[in-house]
Amino acid sequence: MKIRYFDNAATTKVKEEVLEEMFPYFLEQYGNPSSMYFLGREAKRALEKARKRVSDLINCKPQEIYFTSCGSESDNTAIKGIAYKNKDIGKHIITSKIEHPAVLHTCQALEKDGFEVTYLNVDKYGFINLEELENSIKKDTILISIMFANNEIGTIEQIEEISKIAKNHNIIFHTDAVQACGNIDIDVEKLGIDMLSLSGHKLNAPKGVGALYVKEGIEFQKFMDGGHQEKNKRGGTENVAEIVGLGKASELAKNNLKQHQEHLKTLRDYYIKNIEEKLPDAKLNGPRENRLPGNANFSFPGINGEELLIHLDERGICASAGSACTTGTTNPSHVLVAIGLDKNLTKGALRVSFGDENTLEDVDFLVDSLVEIINKMKEKNN
Repeated sequence: MKIRYFDNAATTKVKEEVLEEMFPYFLEQYGNPSSMYFLGREAKRALEKARKRVSDLINCKPQEIYFTSCGSESDNTAIKGIAYKNKDIGKHIITSKIEHPAVLHTCQALEKDGFEVTYLNVDKYGFINLEELENSIKKDTILISIMFANNEIGTIEQIEEISKIAKNHNIIFHTDAVQACGNIDIDVEKLGIDMLSLSGHKLNAPKGVGALYVKEGIEFQKFMDGGHQEKNKRGGTENVAEIVGLGKASELAKNNLKQHQEHLKTLRDYYIKNIEEKLPDAKLNGPRENRLPGNANFSFPGINGEELLIHLDERGICASAGSACTTGTTNPSHVLVAIGLDKNLTKGALRVSFGDENTLEDVDFLVDSLVEIINKMKEKNN
């Protein structure tokens, strides 16, 4: 059975060019980058080359990039690092109700430690209200953390406008750009971003490596103690091979961005058009404009999303439910609840996220399968 993968928002396949560049750092150039001899110096040079490639992807200085293990660690480092560094100045943080759990759970942990967090509402498309953001700022607000693009419904937030509001109040602005990096052109200088989180496995690098951009001059408290790696901000021997992979993937993403975007938009728009024509009661979640190029999230009324995924899996189709349908959990997606969907629609949501290897023929197979499966499920339920 042929596997058709439509869950690139969850993880992406490592590109062959990325894997090829990583191989020598497992078998030949295996030195510790903190060592002074030749193998160590070669590993250190590889780290700095990767740092430059990642910095080029978002237009920052190489020294502003800190390597981490993933996007979640980057979010934790940014939010907790700023919170604890500035706790004597203020203890108020602003975020949104549709953030990734890496941000929401970090903020909730800080609330238990005496910090105050404001969770902004979003409209039916997932956009925060800039006026509500402005009105939420207090004298002791030290951080605003709003995601660049939503992982479930694809909403691209008004990052430049949010940044301006933060700057006007002398507040640090962090964005979780895990879904955006590699899919959207990001210029941290132009957008005025102070801190940005990204993850390797969302842009065709391996799992287990990420990065945090921190604008020069911004101080944050480290919470990973050990050696003096990463400018004394993250102790522990660097994962050289995977960092090399992240660097190569970043270079490929930057060089191929326009072609990548056009391909994903073609697939996304073709899919949306066909679903709306063949399943007219389906509801598109999120905006039609200002949306991630490869994201399409539909709710199918009267359909159980978990059951739908099982039927799709039987046909070799990999996708994702909009609900948190994990073992023992039937709670609806916090994102879909935040945009105001009723229970019937949150329960029957399906997220599709396209990648470079998907084709229009794959989309036809997906649509035909959905139409057949959903119609049979409806007949069974009636």
